[in-house]
Amino acid sequence: MASGTPGGLEPILAALSAMQANIDRSQKSQAHDYLENFQKAPEAWAKTHSLLSSPKTTAEAKLFAATTLKGKITYDLDQLPRGSLLSLRDSILNLLVSFREGPRPIRTQLCVCLANLAIQMLEWKDVLSQVGSSLGDNASDCILDFLRILPEEVTEGRKINLTEEELNTRTKELLEDNAPQVLTLLTQYSLSSASAATNPRLFECISSWLREIPAADVVNSSLFDTIMNGLSKEESFETAVDCLCTILRDTREVDESIEVIRTMYPRILSLRPKISEFAESGDLEAYKGLTRIFAEAGEAWVVIIARYPADFRGLVESILECCGRDQDRDAIALTFLFWYEFKQIITLEKYNEARLQYGSIFSKLVDVMIKHLEYPKPDGGDGADLFDGDREQEEKFREFRHQMGDVLKDCCDVITVSECLGKAFDLIQKWISTYGSQAISTSVPHWQELEAPLFSMRAMGRMVSPEESVVLRQVIPLIIQIPDHEKLRFQAIMALARYTDWTAQHPEYLQPQLNFVIAGFSHSSKEVVRAAALAFKFFGTDCRKLLESHSQELHSFYDSVLDTLPPPSQEEITEGVACIISAQEPSKIYDTFKLYCDPVIKRMMRHANEARSAQDDAPRLAVADHLQLLTIFVQNIQPYVSPHDENPAVKYCQEILPVLSAIAENFTNSTPILERVCRCWRYMVLSYRTAILPLLPSLAQQLASGFENSRQGCFLWATDSVLREFAVGAEFVDPSTSQAIYNFFEQQALAFLRIMNDLPPEDLPDVIEDFFRLLIDALIYYHQQLLVSPVSQHILSASLSALTLQQEPPLTAALHFLRDFLSYGTDHPNSSNFDSYDSRTPGSNPPQLQQAVKEMVLAQGERLVQRILTGMMFSFPRDCLQDASGVLLALFEMMPQETAGWVKATIGMLPAGSVRAGEADRLMDNVSVKVQGGDFRKVRALLQDFTTSYRRRNVAPREGLGRLEATRFRFSG
Repeated sequence: MASGTPGGLEPILAALSAMQANIDRSQKSQAHDYLENFQKAPEAWAKTHSLLSSPKTTAEAKLFAATTLKGKITYDLDQLPRGSLLSLRDSILNLLVSFREGPRPIRTQLCVCLANLAIQMLEWKDVLSQVGSSLGDNASDCILDFLRILPEEVTEGRKINLTEEELNTRTKELLEDNAPQVLTLLTQYSLSSASAATNPRLFECISSWLREIPAADVVNSSLFDTIMNGLSKEESFETAVDCLCTILRDTREVDESIEVIRTMYPRILSLRPKISEFAESGDLEAYKGLTRIFAEAGEAWVVIIARYPADFRGLVESILECCGRDQDRDAIALTFLFWYEFKQIITLEKYNEARLQYGSIFSKLVDVMIKHLEYPKPDGGDGADLFDGDREQEEKFREFRHQMGDVLKDCCDVITVSECLGKAFDLIQKWISTYGSQAISTSVPHWQELEAPLFSMRAMGRMVSPEESVVLRQVIPLIIQIPDHEKLRFQAIMALARYTDWTAQHPEYLQPQLNFVIAGFSHSSKEVVRAAALAFKFFGTDCRKLLESHSQELHSFYDSVLDTLPPPSQEEITEGVACIISAQEPSKIYDTFKLYCDPVIKRMMRHANEARSAQDDAPRLAVADHLQLLTIFVQNIQPYVSPHDENPAVKYCQEILPVLSAIAENFTNSTPILERVCRCWRYMVLSYRTAILPLLPSLAQQLASGFENSRQGCFLWATDSVLREFAVGAEFVDPSTSQAIYNFFEQQALAFLRIMNDLPPEDLPDVIEDFFRLLIDALIYYHQQLLVSPVSQHILSASLSALTLQQEPPLTAALHFLRDFLSYGTDHPNSSNFDSYDSRTPGSNPPQLQQAVKEMVLAQGERLVQRILTGMMFSFPRDCLQDASGVLLALFEMMPQETAGWVKATIGMLPAGSVRAGEADRLMDNVSVKVQGGDFRKVRALLQDFTTSYRRRNVAPREGLGRLEATRFRFSG
């Protein structure tokens, strides 16, 4: 592999230059394709060495060559004769000598090349000694890079083409057997000079080898002193922190690591004075690193901290101090996981003593968190923009506050809710006594100090029992009297919204709160109005029985504010009033339902008339928004009525069904409107179940005609609810109704197949997803009719066509359908919950259904295997691969010999040169052995490994696959 004259490199260099030049996209695409093909070609071996050896090539070209060489060694080593691997190894070592001083990116890639070669050269036994001797004493950084990379590459060894046994053996040889030698080498190097002891690469190397070297061995060596000393030097601080945290994570099994922990604990605690030092100096990165050390120690040792509270209190106090001194609030988030895990431990009964001893720390933590919740106080100005226009920073602060709210919830679990609420209450009282008299409509002094405890009350609301009788009786009357400042009013309303279940148990506090919330709808701030709508939803949900008698007065309020609200707030206030209506006696439901919804329908029809002539989408979106409001009423108004009596909600739905049908018929091109109409119909079925039977003929007709006219998948989605609710054997559903529903489903299926005949799958991803999700339920509830129907053969063909898609949702739906479908060719299908309605054993599968599935698979199995394997090798998204291999598993379980033949035929159709010599034969031999032994899951694993390896090596384009191109779906029914 010695480099020669750099001849024939001009096209490569020209393509690399084109990739960086300011030229048109087509030329760049050509250059990209050329380089991609070059990387896979056998001649890349020699030319990458030429590029790396030539003094005339640029650093960018050399980096490309090194990266290409890494890919060749990883995926294409079979392109070289086995006897040439020694010369390849020597040439890489020579290149490393040339690049031992850098540039570091090239040196790193060459180290990866050497590591991957070492993994695959099973005959190379003295890897570390030969690398060390070849690179020499003056290449310490290069050797450290290689030592760091080797464990990483071995750990990622599944991308290497070795058997599991070979990889395990090689892992032991390269890592486990070399661990003592590496520990000695690193120790000697760290003691060799002052610069070596602070070399960041040393700490990176230690961290990498902690995969194999026990933490105890490092802690009990001089390396631990080196790591701790590295925290005092700026150049090594960050990597020393990473290394120390890696050691800490290795001591999580505290009983096994008790001696190591006893050694480390005083050294960790000795860092505590640096907390104040870094905080006062303003060294943010150092402060975050120190906080990370304490937090990681807390997480690793949380069990022993709870077991010995007196001994480890200093560590918990250090973490609390990190939180308290973090004025910029950049490091405190690193402690959140510790507080959660610590809470989880000490709230166990066996650690009750620790809970008592640590209670004072959690009490201080509440104070710290509430203080950090405060909005920033601007320097000068009116403070209207607290973040100087930095919206990203403002959003980050909002999200951060909710995380701190979770810590407050943890505190509630440890020191009781009443104590935590009491702290917030004390701060509110303190602000009122200090600044309350100074507050006027245009200015509220130090409002941040009032807003923070209000937010904390909101955050802790979920933890408060409805029976709480100490703090809330005092604090709620204060909340509704706070000054009219935008952020204070917003937070006060949101806080009240979190205590509506408490209010439901204390009705004497309802009216003042409700008046306060309703007043928020008139506020000039949009944020306050949105908060009021959300709060009203919770009051309506939790206090529905208390408000049930006020439905008439609330209707006037609802009607007056509805048009002034944005759509999300309209939905929230609608949910609130719908819950109040639902609390009424069934005899009143129809009239109240009609009272509230008729005006909504009038608004909707007005917008619908405007939409006919409108040039923009606003009126159509308004129609969709009002349809959503109707759906919310249907979702929440579900009166309990005897199956033999008329349901008053269904009575009203029967009145509005023609209106919804007219909307659907007149807006066949408006996806938002059609989706909302179908959603409303779907919830009519889900909410009223079999009581919807009088509407069923009209509803089925509308779903069928709507789908045929619009080709929108939402009609199939709504069909699915009908299919499930009126399935064979469902309660209060007679067999004739179930059969009629199946006929309706088959009508929808035929319509879908006609649509797939007219359009390519890529034009129908959403419809395909909805159809196959519908089919999954059809198989569960109507498999006896569906699997013997002629339409099943066409559905299977359609599923093969769907597998050509590259979007995850429709692919997942099609693959799930295929797995369920194929299960009916076995004795144990994914069967219906209603199978017990007849004499068959639940979960059994009649022979005639098994035979029907097998006949369909025999007819189309080879194409199915082609589509699955091709997708796994070329086009399926990563998250679909497990389901795809599941389809293969199902095929092998049902028809093992035939499926093995189809797999062999498919692999034989792959492009020449894309499969390694002998690889296909080895695969099929292994498959044959596993099939004969009935170990089909191992077959699945073999095919997963093969397709993954093929995909990594070839990274083929998603089209131009020759004989494996999919055929277009055709249907003439």
